[in-house]
Parts: sequence; structure tokens; C-alpha cells
Amino acid sequence: MSCKESELWYNAMKNEMSSMRCNDVWDLVELLNGVKTIGCKWVFKTKKDSLGNIERYKARLVAKGFTQKEGIDYTETFSPVSKKDSLCIILALVAHFDLELQQMDVKTTFLNRELKEEVYMKQPEGFPSSDREQLVCKLKKSIYGLKQASRQWSKVCFLVLYVDDILLATNDKGLLHEVKQFLSKNFDMKDMSEASYVIGIKIHRDRFKGILGLSQETYIKKVLERFRMKNCSPSVSPIVKGDRFNLNQWPKNDLEREQMKNIPYASAVGSLMYAQVCTRPDIAFVVGMLGRYQRNPSIGHWKAAKIVMRYFQGTKDYKLMYRRTSNLKVVGYSDSDFAGCVDSRKSTSGYIFILAGGAISWRSVKQTMTATSTMEAEFISCFEATSHGVWLKSFISGLRVMDLISRPLSIYCDNSVAVFMAKNNKSGSLKQAHRH
Repeated sequence: MSCKESELWYNAMKNEMSSMRCNDVWDLVELLNGVKTIGCKWVFKTKKDSLGNIERYKARLVAKGFTQKEGIDYTETFSPVSKKDSLCIILALVAHFDLELQQMDVKTTFLNRELKEEVYMKQPEGFPSSDREQLVCKLKKSIYGLKQASRQWSKVCFLVLYVDDILLATNDKGLLHEVKQFLSKNFDMKDMSEASYVIGIKIHRDRFKGILGLSQETYIKKVLERFRMKNCSPSVSPIVKGDRFNLNQWPKNDLEREQMKNIPYASAVGSLMYAQVCTRPDIAFVVGMLGRYQRNPSIGHWKAAKIVMRYFQGTKDYKLMYRRTSNLKVVGYSDSDFAGCVDSRKSTSGYIFILAGGAISWRSVKQTMTATSTMEAEFISCFEATSHGVWLKSFISGLRVMDLISRPLSIYCDNSVAVFMAKNNKSGSLKQAHRH
């Protein structure tokens, strides 16, 4: 290493190797005939706070899991993490009930679980074992990069978890202390005290006023800087009124195709999508539209993506707010356009659910069926909202903190005929199609 931070990075690498030894991750063994090894590499990253300042330098030893063979080196890889909706619901309840909200970080998360399969890995670059360089690492624990690593960890975690970030919400400080003690006894934990920044989301809280806000200002600033929009003029809307994208807008000549080769359109849409999923329902429609044209985007699509970034420039400090309320209940709203997709003539559904004064779930998506009328498009949208409402009701019921959740959820639709169809059991084939 020759950069000016080389000593900081080298210390981070030594800390990572120390974690490997402390967790007894591997044994050095002779490689058996016919057995293949997987490689490993170092991944370097800085961890930043909510203001973008560097907190620490991190070096991760990562296995090259892409070389693993399914059925030999691993079987199942699925690992559940907390849904964004789940996180929003918990934070809405934190605001309403004035719960304690603290955060912990699991150090070297994946190194805590035993590995069932036999996996052999080459020794890490820069840290070969003296006099035993010919040996290989027989993995005993999961390591970052393995296909099955995240699954191994999630089996024993029952808190609000997103990989190695854990939020703890409780109305009992004694219980909070007990849970922290239990986690620290079983895993190498970092107590981050009051929760303020998780998965790129800043948590703003005023317990006296009973409000809690979520924002991604730091993340949005990084997005604007990454796509050279840091000094752009703000837009009052994320989409120009009347804009209707279509497949015929694809690049028409060699010049346009060459221009688009150097434009990171898919990366920009993905960056916008993360903000939309976490805290920005106001851009759900336009981001959904832009996402339909990632295969062969045009300059027109790129200009539309830049308008969303200009909108971010003027609204980067917007917050998703939850507050203490006298009537805690979930309310949903659904809507739809009609034949809005120029290419397929399909309609776009949209819904949003509110709890404690703020949005906990939202979606804008092109319908899979082709509606033949405005009523049918609205009915499909209402059906999709209702389906998600059933999941919300089930999840919140399991928390056992809202007695009112046992009552039917209210979902509002602005099409009276669609509402009638939803209530009428004799509405025929249309209703059956969307039940199944």
C-alpha cells in the first residue's frame, strides 16, 4: 500500500485478521487431492456518520463466493432481512408510544455461525501463515462473500435486523439492558446507544413533541455528486407534466447510441430507487416509469432522470414524519391511471398506507393485466392495495400493541363503481380474476 492512509488501512486489515482468529473461523490443513479451493480478496470501505464524516476505516476479508458450486459448496442462500415496511411500522409505533429506540451493530456478523458444508479457501493475501504457506484454510464458520453466509446468521436473530444493524425498541429500560447483555454475551457487539442513523437513513426525533422523522439528505447529496448534479438548479416537480415515455424513444442513430454508452442510466435509476423505497414516496411513480426503459434508454429518458435529481436538489431535506396521535390506525389509499403505458396500454396502480400520521408503505407499479375501462383499472389497483393491507394487518397483529388492528382496515378509492364492485359478491369474472 502506498496511499497516504496506508497505515489506517493496514491496521484495519490486522483488526479483521484478529477477528478471524478470535472467532476461530478456519483451520490450516493440507488440501486433499481432487478438492478445489475458493479464492479470497480484501475489500476496503470507510464507514461514515449521518453527516458524511469518516468514522472508521474497514477492511473485510471476502471469500470469492461466485466460484462456489451449488450442491457442493452450498445449498440454500435465502436470508430474510427486515422489510422496509416493517422498519417504518416499528418507527411509527416508536413515535406514537414514545418507546426507547437504540441501535447495536454486530461486529463481523457472519463469523458467528458454524458452517455445515466443507469449504476450502486460499490463505489471505498479505497474511500467509509463516512456514505453512502451502496449507489452505478449511472454513469452520461463515465468512463474508460465501453464498450461504447471510442465511447462517439470520436463523438465530429475532430483533429488527438488517444484516448487521439491529434496532431495539421497548418501553422498558430494564428489558432493553437485559437484551443488550444477552446479545453482547453471545456475539461481539457494538452498542451505538440512541438510534440516529441506519442503512443510510437519518432518524430525527423530538420525544417531547412526540415526533419522529426519517430523511436521506446525506445519501441524496452523494447521489447528486456522483452523477455531477451537485450544483444543478432545483425543479419543483419530479416529472414534467404530460411526459409519457415509450420504447420508440430508443437511440435512433450511432451518435445517440455512442452518447448513451457513456451515461450510467441504470445506475442512476437504481440510486433513485433506493431513496424512493426508503423515504421518498413522492418519486415512486416517475422512478417506476424510468425503470421500464433500462434495457435501451435514450437521451430523453436520461433527461427525465436528471429532472428527478433536480427535484432532489430542492427537496433533499424532506422528512417522512410520524407523530403521536389520538387515534392510532392504519389507513390506505389506492388510485390508478387508465392505459397510461404507451407501449402496452396497461395501467399503473398506486397505493399508500398511513400510520401515526406518516407513510409506512407505498407502491407504484404497472398492472399485469390490460384493463378495459377506468373502473377496471381502479378495481385492480384497489385489489393490489387490499392484498398488501392483509400482510400489514397480519404483521401488526403479531406485534400485539394495537388492539384496533383487529378491525377491518380502511382503504379509500376515488372510483365509486370500483368500490361497488369490491363490495358486491356477485360482480362476476372480474373479481374472480383478481382473487386468484
